[in-house]
Amino acid sequence: MVKELIFGIFGGLGLFIYGIHLMGDGLQRVAGERFRTIIKALTSNPFKAVLIGAGITSLIQSSSATTVMVVGFINAGLMNLTQALGIIFGANIGTTITAQIIAFKLTDYALPFVGIGMVLYIFASNKRFWRFLGLFFLGFGILFLGLNIMTSVVKPFAKDPAVLHAFISINNRVLYGLLIGAVITAIVQSSSVTTGIVLGLVSVGLINLEGAIPIILGCNIGTCATVMIASIGTSISARRAAVAHLLFNCIGAIIFIPIIKPFTLLISHTATDTVRQCANAHTLIKILETLLYLPFIGLYAKAVERIVPGKEIIIDVGPKYLEKHLINTPVFAIDAATKEIIRMAGHAKEMVNEATSGFLNSDGKILKNLPKREKALDSLQESVTDYLMLLTQRDLSEDESKKIPALLHSVNDIERIGDHSENLMELAIRRIEDKLAFSEMAMAEIKLMLAKIDAMADGVIKALTTNSKDDAAMVLDIEEDVNDFTEKLRQNHIDRLCTDQCMVRSGIVFLDMISNFEKIGDHLSNVAEAVMGRLQYSNA
Repeated sequence: MVKELIFGIFGGLGLFIYGIHLMGDGLQRVAGERFRTIIKALTSNPFKAVLIGAGITSLIQSSSATTVMVVGFINAGLMNLTQALGIIFGANIGTTITAQIIAFKLTDYALPFVGIGMVLYIFASNKRFWRFLGLFFLGFGILFLGLNIMTSVVKPFAKDPAVLHAFISINNRVLYGLLIGAVITAIVQSSSVTTGIVLGLVSVGLINLEGAIPIILGCNIGTCATVMIASIGTSISARRAAVAHLLFNCIGAIIFIPIIKPFTLLISHTATDTVRQCANAHTLIKILETLLYLPFIGLYAKAVERIVPGKEIIIDVGPKYLEKHLINTPVFAIDAATKEIIRMAGHAKEMVNEATSGFLNSDGKILKNLPKREKALDSLQESVTDYLMLLTQRDLSEDESKKIPALLHSVNDIERIGDHSENLMELAIRRIEDKLAFSEMAMAEIKLMLAKIDAMADGVIKALTTNSKDDAAMVLDIEEDVNDFTEKLRQNHIDRLCTDQCMVRSGIVFLDMISNFEKIGDHLSNVAEAVMGRLQYSNA
């Protein structure tokens, strides 16, 4: 009996967890990248955010997966904390759908679902939609098969006085049930799994409705563990989203624990079946919590910002000026594209400064925003390029036709500066990790080179803004100085090596730094050349 119990519980639980994963995986594959596209396109409307969060989570069967995805989007600068909170609230509602499905008691149809799913998965291998829909049905059937095995092996023990006494003690201890739900969910990293186990125990009479609700509240807290782990090392806003998720569920538990008895009485009138009552309790708790929070979502966001203090550097990934309706007026569209290129130049300059500062100060924390800036730069390059190519399909004047190739070349040159900035970042990381020492002269030379590159970048931004040949010419003058200075620094380095003032490994990094600066100067001069030549308006 004991052997059968152990094997049945572990085997059934394994099938149950595997079934949930297959269901979510199947639906995610059917939808492809649509979930991410929907979230990225999210507006600032919190009600819409709740609906999207609930809808996506009900499909992928994991509030943790949705929230982790949201943390990633915040970290990438694709959404703000208020938008994220709406999705997180909705995700908590969506995850209750699993309990509602289980409450239908489809265990008798588990094997037919497995068979249908396997047939679709194998014989529709060339059709993506039907293949992954089969994966969903397969997971659906395996879920109920695992639940059936667990309840079958546990059911005989429901009549054992010792077992009954143990579970009665859980039913009468609210905090104990809360702790059990939180710990188990944190371990299995899925509130749906823990809730399924609870519903299985409810179905055989080991846990009553009043005992199940605290465990369900604990499940909601335990599911935050995955998100908290995912937020480690991310941006302040991403960490705030994780804390907001945790507080949402903790405060919800604090609200419902004192009123469990009247709440249980209320839920008992929603259905005659105890399993369905538990599922309804789970859903109603999340809906009531969301309705409580939603009107105060702005205040809640500010409260979380105080709990997780710090100044977040906001890096806008998407374009600001590329309005589609301007395409029909090319002169304004070209001006909008130029403004986005100026934004790109600003990002590129910041990247160079942050990478060099991290190198000079041997501080890896200074480098943390560089990957986000690189993503922003790549995104802007793609957006501006697509916009300009769309513009070429309109009727353009001769002057307008000449400007677009120059703008396209400028976009690519600025994006390449971002690539060289990443090289500088990697050199900074190498210096930090290998603890490389540099002479005071070498450090002073790097600072001087950075000042010259900064002056070039400022000149390019000014030239793009004013569309002035004089401003562009100043950039080209500095570029000549950079080239001469580069040769001087290389000779200085050779002199230091000959007099043992510089280590070979440090010298290699130094030369790579100087080489990247020189290439950055070349790309900046290319943009200045574009302004000198083909970015000029006819009246310039």
